[in-house]
Amino acid sequence: MTSHHAHHTHPDSDFPRKIALLFGVVFLVVGIAGFIPGITTNYSDLKFAGHMSDAKLLGIFEVSILHNIVHLAFGVAGILLSRAARSAAMYLLVGGLIYAVVWIYGVATGEDSTANFVPLNTADNWLHFLLALAMIVLGVVSLRSLRTVRAHA
Repeated sequence: MTSHHAHHTHPDSDFPRKIALLFGVVFLVVGIAGFIPGITTNYSDLKFAGHMSDAKLLGIFEVSILHNIVHLAFGVAGILLSRAARSAAMYLLVGGLIYAVVWIYGVATGEDSTANFVPLNTADNWLHFLLALAMIVLGVVSLRSLRTVRAHA
């Protein structure tokens, strides 16, 4: 008799793993897309970093080589950390906190400021705000559900 629960997995522990994997895959795809002409408009203007990079993912989100590398790193981290429920939940929480800092940074620095080295535009800022909110909420909910699972195990 084989059981899906033979590894002591609980349905609640699948949730953070699936969500972290989903975020990881999406970040990876976005990071790759940032290097594809056509998906990224003004591709010839793609710079390593700095507010002078006029390349825009989907013609909306300002990107640079550095920005794309960050997306790729977040993607790889999400995929690797999705292997265990606790690390997946922490990826969501910490990733969300990082995006909250990036959002504050983006709002605080003007689009044409030399401090805008990532670079970020208004669309990036709103997306980072929504990512921060979603990832923090999902991370907190996941960690709470894992504590409940442990308490009842």
